[in-house]
Amino acid sequence: MQVNMSKTFSLSLLSLCVLLHPFWGKCSSPLAPALYIFGDSLIDSGNNNFLATLSKANYAPYGIDFPQGPTGRFTNGNTFVDFLAQFLGLPFAPPYLGLSVAQKSNTTTGINFASGSAGILTETGTAMGMNLALQEQIKLFQETVNLYLPGNFKTEDELMEYLSNSIFVVDIGSNDYINNYLLPEQYTSSHLYSPEQFANILLKELKRHLQDLYNLGARKFLVFNIADLGCTPGIIIRENITSGCAEEINQLAYLYDEGFPSMIQNLSTSLENSTFVQGDIYESSLALGHNPFKSIAEAGLLTDENPCCTASNSTFLCFKDVTPCLDRTVYSY
Repeated sequence: MQVNMSKTFSLSLLSLCVLLHPFWGKCSSPLAPALYIFGDSLIDSGNNNFLATLSKANYAPYGIDFPQGPTGRFTNGNTFVDFLAQFLGLPFAPPYLGLSVAQKSNTTTGINFASGSAGILTETGTAMGMNLALQEQIKLFQETVNLYLPGNFKTEDELMEYLSNSIFVVDIGSNDYINNYLLPEQYTSSHLYSPEQFANILLKELKRHLQDLYNLGARKFLVFNIADLGCTPGIIIRENITSGCAEEINQLAYLYDEGFPSMIQNLSTSLENSTFVQGDIYESSLALGHNPFKSIAEAGLLTDENPCCTASNSTFLCFKDVTPCLDRTVYSY
């Protein structure tokens, strides 16, 4: 589990402005009518609170720096999509499972469908309990488009115009390794597929799901690759790494990320009037993981095998009510 520091993501807003610049020409508020979010624990804002799963973050020390306290966010404060919402001039996107039917019918500024432990593949993370796999998240968005949004627009054309100008963030895939491929005693994927085959399967499935979102009206996408998984504290502990990162596991992420740009480019050229922006988590996290002392000097971030909170080496989740590090602005985990 990553304890995402608020400072880490606030430093990246200027980069997001540059990335989003082609959409609107300038960074002024509001920049979009809505923000729709699909992904895993990095951006879950509370959906897992309503599911039977071990993957929950609705207790301290999660939320220690968030005004409302623990909300189900797997972080001490804001997630990066919270910062993005603020940047766009929008309210935080509420978790879909926390909304009543009336609230779903009246929410037009975006919804968060992300779910901790979820992956691109439906079986990913299920050893921990229920989650909303990407396919299920898109089904819930389809329900939103078909049942709840139409009442807010006079015509279907107005609804489609609204969707075409909304921002769709997709950040998922890490759990397909951490909570699937790298757990051969619980999942069959590593027995059935080589690393290259598995990466291709994930990219093919992600491409299909992005096409599904496009068919539902999405046009503006911000899609992220996956981080250097071998440098995360949980993997370092699980793999008993005493120095540096688990390079074999980083190679798995690299295989996925190597094919990621061409998949996104293919969608961008084949789907009419679509715009795809690639978010590169791998390179930035790899730099931090491999050179923490440089990171401390240049970015003020600590990234080693000692995370900010005391965490389980099986679930990677912070232990309940255990006091985290005091200066959370200098940790990236």
